[in-house]
Amino acid sequence: MFKALLIAASLFGLTACQSVPEGVEPVTGFDEQRYLGKWYEVARLDHSFERGLSSVSAEYTPREDGGINVINRGYNDEDKEWSEALGRAYFVGERDVAHLKVSFFGPFYSSYVVFGLGENYDYAFVSGYNTDYLWLLARTPEVSEEVMQKFIEAAKSRGFDTEALIYPSHSQ
Repeated sequence: MFKALLIAASLFGLTACQSVPEGVEPVTGFDEQRYLGKWYEVARLDHSFERGLSSVSAEYTPREDGGINVINRGYNDEDKEWSEALGRAYFVGERDVAHLKVSFFGPFYSSYVVFGLGENYDYAFVSGYNTDYLWLLARTPEVSEEVMQKFIEAAKSRGFDTEALIYPSHSQ
């Protein structure tokens, strides 16, 4: 009985990490080809795997198996060196719905949900599986005040703690 409960809890944990936060809707009509390439992190909520990093970027390229390669890179200000994480992402459902699962650690995946996107794919509002994970990505290290306000309003209305946002420097 205990073993069955443990398996059920583990499966729930794995699927919960691929869910979408309440109030967040993935972009539909998503064009994966336009999304590929380099993005700069303009704002984020703090979490252990990026703590202390500046000049953070993500690069997305196609994989032979139909997924997407992910290279996250940032400069560790304390250690004075670059840090890099390699991952892979796959669509959770249809390829035109911006809900992916991403993994940097073996078989464990977490949600990557694009819930806002510039008409020219010049900025993206991204969440994880809950409101603890939030990013503003852009094709350039800075965005206009209009885009920043749009991001903050969109995130706040969906329950994200916008007062806790970090705005990493891109001086490296």
